[in-house]
Amino acid sequence: MSFTAKDVQALREKTGVGMMECKKALVETNGDMEKAIDVLREKGLAAATKKAGRIAAEGVVLAYKDTDSNVSVLVEVNSETDFVAKNEEFKAFVLDVAKTIAKANPADVDALLTTNLAGSDRTVQEHVQDKVLSIGENIKVRRFVRVEGDTIEYVHGGGSVGVLVVLDTDKDTAAKDEVITMGKDVAMQIAAMSPQYLKESDVPADVIEHEKGILMAQLQADEKMANKPEKVLEGIIKGKLNKYFKEVCLLEQQFVKDDDLTVAQYIDSVAKQVGAPVSVSAFYRYAKGEGLQKKEDNFADEVSSMIK
Repeated sequence: MSFTAKDVQALREKTGVGMMECKKALVETNGDMEKAIDVLREKGLAAATKKAGRIAAEGVVLAYKDTDSNVSVLVEVNSETDFVAKNEEFKAFVLDVAKTIAKANPADVDALLTTNLAGSDRTVQEHVQDKVLSIGENIKVRRFVRVEGDTIEYVHGGGSVGVLVVLDTDKDTAAKDEVITMGKDVAMQIAAMSPQYLKESDVPADVIEHEKGILMAQLQADEKMANKPEKVLEGIIKGKLNKYFKEVCLLEQQFVKDDDLTVAQYIDSVAKQVGAPVSVSAFYRYAKGEGLQKKEDNFADEVSSMIK
């Protein structure tokens, strides 16, 4: 019985096993799909499909820079437990994934998974399957960003939060110690204060209108404010919006190391110090497991299951 590339893909989808192993199983069984599944199960490979359904909300965020190409990468790879995230094999794999992103420039995670891992003739997805089997947990490459140009990278708490700060300046200025220090300071500000936007003009109109609606409802619910003239209420809302912008916009935030300055003022002071234009044009912040549902163990249920 012969088989096609579509059969290999179908077997991969059914078992979650890498393409090369699926092809080998089909060759071994002369194209018989059901026997090929049995072969993979017997090898212990298809067991990875059970792990694939488990929640992976731990892991690490890694920031990597290829100095030769001046390309930086921020990537999050998830595991089920923090214990695995500290595993040297896992950390080495995440670094290889980052190197792959820097070199191959994949369009998205799906494209990345079909790309050969850096220094290997096998795909990232096949290596993921290997790690699932060897480590014994579900592992997922969740997201990444790749930036060409001058950046500052910062990782906090062993990979709990990662930040990329994109600088708008020339290469020589970006290499100055004062600018590197400034970039690290700004990156730590981002990690700690979690701004949502770079500057006020980046806040979408619908977000501003939504915030206005909340503020108006709050004022109308206040007996002291409910009967105030509309212009007065609008003035109060404007003031509250300015406070909101200072909380969610990086450049408007108070600089944590000197609250007499905003972040924008701090950056400008460094630009004057080095005598060259320097600004932050973008930033990226990943928090490990952000937005993912984490497993919550119920102690009573756990004891009950052990008794049974």
